[in-house]
Amino acid sequence: MVLIGIGGNLESARFGPPRDTLSAALAALTAERIRILTRSGWYRTEPVPQSDQPWFVNAVVSLATELSAKDLLTVLQTTERHFGRIRGEPNGPRILDLDILDYQGEVMNATSLVLPHPRLHERRFVLMPIAEIAPDWRHPILGLTAAQLLARLSSEQQIERLSC
Repeated sequence: MVLIGIGGNLESARFGPPRDTLSAALAALTAERIRILTRSGWYRTEPVPQSDQPWFVNAVVSLATELSAKDLLTVLQTTERHFGRIRGEPNGPRILDLDILDYQGEVMNATSLVLPHPRLHERRFVLMPIAEIAPDWRHPILGLTAAQLLARLSSEQQIERLSC
């Protein structure tokens, strides 16, 4: 199973508000030898760490691809740039963010890519969508399900599921 996090909190001049931009980005990925298997619902989430920037729209998708993890990362970063992502301050506002959360349970600690995503077990906006689409998934290092990881989090991270 390959899990990708998708999010954004800035409007795109070309694609519109975050939810429309994220949907367009997922459609663009299908042209890159990537098949979206399942998408969670959309979630409105406060920035982590907390700040005065706009809230994010987030989801998680499971996908199938023949690309290696590093090649998939290249495709995701190219897609981000195509959609207008400019990398600035860490955790800053962005039009599009695409993160590999888990790549077939692989554990990697390379300069360019860390798997599983190093902070996924700390983020409600990632764990809730994973629990929704892959309830049997287990963190490759911690061995816990998304539901078990969610139970360990404080209730401080604000998140709400958006209607379809």
